[in-house]
Amino acid sequence: MENTEIKKVSFPPLIDEEAEILILGTMPGNDSLRLGQYYASSNNSFWKIINALFNENKGFADYKEKVDCLKKNHIALWNVLSSCNREGSADSNIQEEKLNDIEALLKQYPNIKKIVFNGQKAAKSYTPCIAYAIAESTSNANAKKIGVKIKNWESNLKK
Repeated sequence: MENTEIKKVSFPPLIDEEAEILILGTMPGNDSLRLGQYYASSNNSFWKIINALFNENKGFADYKEKVDCLKKNHIALWNVLSSCNREGSADSNIQEEKLNDIEALLKQYPNIKKIVFNGQKAAKSYTPCIAYAIAESTSNANAKKIGVKIKNWESNLKK
């Protein structure tokens, strides 16, 4: 019998027809899966980076504002993996990974011209057929300071 506590299933893509950049993480962490929101852990710096780069550091009232900010800036989110087994939230614990059909998504949304991977693990799991960059992981497992991450993401998100 399968241990359902370690089986993780990704979210559908957060995308619309205007998306030009696709940010690919590996697999949502436990907080994200529990809340049904991308990058829900307060320890993850993803939304702090998006806030600094696209929201003038005003902060977000709720998840809808975060999503609206991404869409306004033509950014989509998804994960490289559709499912995996993983204890906890660390990418280093991922086993039995199954890939999302990213090629099909890119065909469905032809305005996407660039992929930005959220960290090395995501990049190692999938080789894209379009331009791509590998940004600093926003996970708290990446101990780099937020200012370093913001500068790195700013340069990688340039179209």
